[in-house]
Amino acid sequence: MKSFIKTEEEIKILRECGRRLSHVLDEVGRAVRPGVSTFELDVMAEKLIREGGDMPTFKGYRPWDAATPYPATICISVNDEIVHGIPSKEKILKEGDIVSLDLGITHKGLITDSARTLPVGKISEKTAKLLEITEQSLEVAIAASHGGPGTKSAHVSDIGYEIQKFVKPYGYGIIRELGGHGVGHKLHEEPYIPNFGTKKAAGVRLKPGMVIAIEPMLTLGKPGIFLEKDGYTYRTLDRSLSAHFEHTILITDGEPEILTK
Repeated sequence: MKSFIKTEEEIKILRECGRRLSHVLDEVGRAVRPGVSTFELDVMAEKLIREGGDMPTFKGYRPWDAATPYPATICISVNDEIVHGIPSKEKILKEGDIVSLDLGITHKGLITDSARTLPVGKISEKTAKLLEITEQSLEVAIAASHGGPGTKSAHVSDIGYEIQKFVKPYGYGIIRELGGHGVGHKLHEEPYIPNFGTKKAAGVRLKPGMVIAIEPMLTLGKPGIFLEKDGYTYRTLDRSLSAHFEHTILITDGEPEILTK
């Protein structure tokens, strides 16, 4: 785990990387409206990233289990799509949709990762509540991610436990097959961070200097998922709506620092 502890110089770069990523998501988010294609949002994201002298991390990235590299800059997932939706000229946003924007940026060789789910025009109160609770579950998870000193530091299991405990009263499905991860030198580093867990200390102990991406994914229905034929897009099995929020954070001796805020 020591190799995943970031140096002070690396942390400075990651702070700037996170700031730039947040700016791009803000700008792309403002363009979300009925009648816009997900392809248009993707083109906008890549233009903004490259104008800043950075690289879109996802474009050309090939996970170990994928047959082909990811073809776009930003993962855009609509309604029952959970994550990794591929932008398309044919996928036009409609009033009442919800859309997850998931983006990674590489700045001076280091990577941050963040996501947010936005309404397209006016959405129902039920759907708005799903977005609200998913975002709040991320805040709860971040608050649990303290790194020290010594035995006072949290474990990975504490993050998932706090998400699960917070979400349970609302009855939403928690996606179990997908979760957060370490990030920095690579898009996906150790440790893996599930969005559920037990109170018993388990998994990696969080240490100052670690950089992790936490990303709860909730559904209005059951938590079952399936992978589309494109090899990337995950959907809810019962086609219920899904929301996704993510931040890259720095583990410290005290409160964690949100790098993509």
